[in-house]
Amino acid sequence: MSVKVNMGGLKKLAKNIENLNGKQVTMADTINDSFVSSCSSFNSFDELLAASSFDVSTAKDFEAVAANDEWDIYIADNTNFNSWEEMQVSALRLYVKSQVGKGL
Repeated sequence: MSVKVNMGGLKKLAKNIENLNGKQVTMADTINDSFVSSCSSFNSFDELLAASSFDVSTAKDFEAVAANDEWDIYIADNTNFNSWEEMQVSALRLYVKSQVGKGL
């Protein structure tokens, strides 16, 4: 009796991991509408940001806001996370998981 092994899934998994190696991942990739709506009452990051008291017109403005302790408080009050860093780490984990499992 012989046993056949289908390595297709394993090869796809390895390819997905290889595709992530060195890939530039942006905040838009990780903190997307689906993620924000799953962890807050907002439908998008833009809505979450617009509801805050922070004045953000540029990426540089946001960098300054994100470095502020008050941003962490806002995130803790308006999402399921205790800090901006915790939110980013969770979003990145979900993104990587979705990319690794793509097509499986």
